[in-house]
Amino acid sequence: MSFSIEGKTAIVTGAANGVGLSIARHFANKGANVMLADMDEANLISECGEDCDDQNMRYFAGDLREKLTIANLLSATLDAFDRIDILVNGSRQVLPTDPLNPDDDSVDELLAQNLSTSLRMTRMVAKRMIKQSEGHEEGFAGAIVNLSSIAGQRAHPELLGYSVSCAALDQMTRSMAVALAPHRIRVNAVAMGSVMSSSLKETLKEHRDYRSDIEGHTPLGRVASPNELSEAVHFLACEGAGFVTGQILTVDGGRTLLDPVSAPAH
Repeated sequence: MSFSIEGKTAIVTGAANGVGLSIARHFANKGANVMLADMDEANLISECGEDCDDQNMRYFAGDLREKLTIANLLSATLDAFDRIDILVNGSRQVLPTDPLNPDDDSVDELLAQNLSTSLRMTRMVAKRMIKQSEGHEEGFAGAIVNLSSIAGQRAHPELLGYSVSCAALDQMTRSMAVALAPHRIRVNAVAMGSVMSSSLKETLKEHRDYRSDIEGHTPLGRVASPNELSEAVHFLACEGAGFVTGQILTVDGGRTLLDPVSAPAH
């Protein structure tokens, strides 16, 4: 089995900054064709403008909560690269929740952003993967990797919406893995601990003591870099993980082995 993704075509959502951008750049550096997708067109241009002129990188801006936008993303990817081999559902949002406020809509908002969008993307991309694998009875048909969080495994009332959406995404990962296994499409997820993402950077600006709290509750004693998440996603996306499906790979420096951090966000 090969750990190479060279020549494969990947769609990475949430790719305008942070972890999603890191994954997209990692894939491109490893020789994959990459479509970076995000609703933040300005950030896509500012963060990867010159890079996106490279032969193996393109970007697509749009609100992926809309079905038509997803269809347009797939069309743009096929126009540029002819096929889709890998999907990374990296578009996610973190919002605080007041668990006792009946007017707090954050749970609905985060389920729409973090779960429903990933489910629609998975269904539509899988349909394409199945079609392009017709006539090929063996080998790699496709890989889908969802970005989740250890928040889905822990109780954080102040992050109720985020925790619920991540737990639901984990279960969706398992269910779609079983549904797509007969088509030789693997579905896995990476449950992240504290990673120096865009949202965590903003949190640390407001809560300077939070970093020491994270590090004190993480056996490896630090916050992960986005590149470390990229490597984990790469593994799940490549043929070397050909017998791995329906798994939630926890990348948290051992944090879930200890008591949870009381977090202001993330």
